[in-house]
Amino acid sequence: MEKGPAVERDLVVERGLVVEGLRKRYGDHLAVDGVSFALPAGGSLAIVGESGSGKTTTVRMLVGLERADGGTVRLDGRDRSARARGRAERLARAREIQMVFQDPYLSLDPRITVSGCLDEVLRLHTSLDAAAREARVADLLDRVGLGSREAAARPRGLSGGQRQRVAIARALAVEPQVLVLDEAVAALDVSIQAQILDLLREIRREAGIGYLFVTHDLAVVRHVADDVLVLKSGAVVEQGPVDRVLGAPEHPYTRLLLDSVPRRGWAPGT
Repeated sequence: MEKGPAVERDLVVERGLVVEGLRKRYGDHLAVDGVSFALPAGGSLAIVGESGSGKTTTVRMLVGLERADGGTVRLDGRDRSARARGRAERLARAREIQMVFQDPYLSLDPRITVSGCLDEVLRLHTSLDAAAREARVADLLDRVGLGSREAAARPRGLSGGQRQRVAIARALAVEPQVLVLDEAVAALDVSIQAQILDLLREIRREAGIGYLFVTHDLAVVRHVADDVLVLKSGAVVEQGPVDRVLGAPEHPYTRLLLDSVPRRGWAPGT
């Protein structure tokens, strides 16, 4: 695999997420091939690439939805690579890194209200009593721009943007250090995308949460990320500050991704 000079980066951070040599194989297919990167505390990193590049597999290993075949994942120096020992450690790891999916409807229980969904998370992860949980739920919903009407609704009664706000509130409920967003605005209308991205930027500024965005949309990358990592066939081909990588890409694949973005006046076949 061709790798430009921008691939090699210093992975030493005092606080934050450090991933080194992450690998995952499915049968004969090497889905993730030696991926390494660092996300400083409160930083924002975008992982980009075409479908099948290994983006989602990489972040699923970070949150524990997939087991890595090799490599290490450390958060604030603590190794998360080995299997968690017992329920308490599993819950602690879940609190550290939370994930928001592309389709929140699939990750929300359709049988319970929004307030019930958030209360369930708080009962599992905190020792708050009922009154304190109720106050915390109201605060979380207010933080993402939702109110009492949405609190009493079930997921099917909400719009796509409202459901994504609920998913973000649920992730924030456990006060994570890192929030992973897997194509979290891809299914939303452009105007709603902008609202969600502005919300995420405000939350990051207030709470200091680190963001890890998985996206194919380079406009989103420019809007929300400090750094970008480009994956091709499971391997890193380029990474660095967004302005440098997207403004002066060094790898042909990065240039190809940029050239594939439709521009004003673009039409199929032209």
